[in-house]
Amino acid sequence: MAVKRTGRKIRPPPTSDDPTTAWAKDVTAGLVVAGPHVRNTCRRHLDDLVHGPKRGLKWDLTAANRAIRFFPDVLRLNGGQFEGIPFELHPSQAFRIGSIFGWKRADGTRRFRRFYDEEGKGNGKSPFLAGIGLYCLLADNEPRAEVYAAGSKKDQAMILFRDAVAMVDQSPALRRRLTKSGSNPTWNLGDLRTGSFFRPISSDQGQSGPRPSCALCDEVHEHRDAITIELLERGFKSRRQPLLGMATNSGSDRNSVCWQEHEHAVKVAAGTRTPDKDFAYVGEIIDDQTFSFVCSLDRDEDPLKDPSCWAKANPLLGVTVKTDYLAGVVRQATMIPGKLNNILRLHFCVWTDADEAWMSRAALEAVLAEFDPLDHAGKDVTLGADLSGTQDLTALAGVVETGTMDVTDADGTVVTLPTYDAWVDAWTPLDTLDERALRDKAPYDVWVREGYLFAEPGKTIRLDFVAARIGEINSDFRIRWLAYDRYSYTKLEDELDQQGLTISQIEHPQGGKRRAKPPDEWVDEAKRSGRPAPQGLWMPGSLIELENLILQKRIRIRTSPVIISAIMSATLERDPFDNRWFSKRKAVNRIDPVVALAMAIGAATATNTKTKSAYDKRDLLIL
Repeated sequence: MAVKRTGRKIRPPPTSDDPTTAWAKDVTAGLVVAGPHVRNTCRRHLDDLVHGPKRGLKWDLTAANRAIRFFPDVLRLNGGQFEGIPFELHPSQAFRIGSIFGWKRADGTRRFRRFYDEEGKGNGKSPFLAGIGLYCLLADNEPRAEVYAAGSKKDQAMILFRDAVAMVDQSPALRRRLTKSGSNPTWNLGDLRTGSFFRPISSDQGQSGPRPSCALCDEVHEHRDAITIELLERGFKSRRQPLLGMATNSGSDRNSVCWQEHEHAVKVAAGTRTPDKDFAYVGEIIDDQTFSFVCSLDRDEDPLKDPSCWAKANPLLGVTVKTDYLAGVVRQATMIPGKLNNILRLHFCVWTDADEAWMSRAALEAVLAEFDPLDHAGKDVTLGADLSGTQDLTALAGVVETGTMDVTDADGTVVTLPTYDAWVDAWTPLDTLDERALRDKAPYDVWVREGYLFAEPGKTIRLDFVAARIGEINSDFRIRWLAYDRYSYTKLEDELDQQGLTISQIEHPQGGKRRAKPPDEWVDEAKRSGRPAPQGLWMPGSLIELENLILQKRIRIRTSPVIISAIMSATLERDPFDNRWFSKRKAVNRIDPVVALAMAIGAATATNTKTKSAYDKRDLLIL
């Protein structure tokens, strides 16, 4: 409806008496853009208004609005353009605050004891949590309230707490009421009238025995484990209506406490333990004490191509997150592939497989295949071995050339290149299987039971089993090369000698700082043919070869959850010249199988006389 300009100041329309329910209705009616899980949360609220009383639930509008008004009436924001202004809640924030503090149980205590909030970076999660903490400190009617800003590390806990301290500094009312302890940094906010306090806490400080009335965990995706959350929830037993608040960006580790909380939250919102791919709302009661606000895109939406979906991950789009800023972020993602996963995760609530994934899941799935390596019995095979200590997996990859295919080069030239089949065997110590499955959050026991992983007796991998497997391969194939890294290789070499196996071996370092010395026969062959002196194997070259094979679909990789987990967890390190190699230090899960595969591919392509490999190119820059 058009607004007639009269010269007088136009007053904004009055806000709803129930902003919580009003926003839920706008979302479900499609008047507000929101993702599937937020839509479900709104449907849940509206359903509970009708059916909640049967379960002893009460919608206390007075309590909801009291908490909502606390923010602009008492709190002041800080930083940049928001310095000193009242904390006026965005409608999506008012919905959350109203839901958390407005729903009550039959005995009058708060219904929700936990809430999980996942949204894009820059949407004000930390100030939002800090405001909740100050409300629970001052206005929650909790005797001797203990409010904690929690993190797995002290520095992490201080980020949220500093926002609370800044709010106190900005507000005359809070400065009069609260006493700060410490300076640079302040470490405690105390309400001497009630004996209550608000302070940071972290698991690395060795804290024990807290009795929190409210515990707030920011950036849960950065928590190394569930220890901090479990520590705080153990202290809830002495409180009538404790509150655990968790806020986070999306993560990259599906074995983390954050992923567990995310999965629970989306099921709570959908009202089903088995949601479909579109997270259609079902409405069953999964957990009546958890409130969930999980921002996400709908299935098959692409934020790099469709700006209309940005608001689903960024409820404060246009307020704290500017459209121009997100447009610049999207341009970065399209121009710099290495930044794509972090941008999807941080700004568009997409759970990725790694912070900087090496390979997309779609590209991998296009080359996975079911086949029996013995289909190639009698052919040449190249092996790559990644030998473990006591913690990693030991992996042995095999690569066989299968034919050729035409590929169009970057300049439009059609070239004929070889194709390959590859598979990976992997071992893990049997005696520590359960312990390491729990620590690594990987289903090693299932993989062993299904035949994808070998578990041999002992606390370390016995390399005689690996040597025996190499012997089996040697009897079925002609081993062309066994690529190895120096680490632990002498022990395997001894085992091969004991089995009487004579195999051509070639050194292949796993990092990106060193290139191996080329074998003498390569040097001699280059001299005879008049070619330039050959270069030895190194991981940046082998990684390029494996990348090309996957992206050009010139390789079939035998389907196995072990190799899938390794490839999807693989992240890279790089030097100033953009040479790249796999990083075991940064990887979410064990990546030894893909390291072994790259070693085998590097050796196979470097010695393939039918085509040039990355090792023949002069444009590779090395230190």
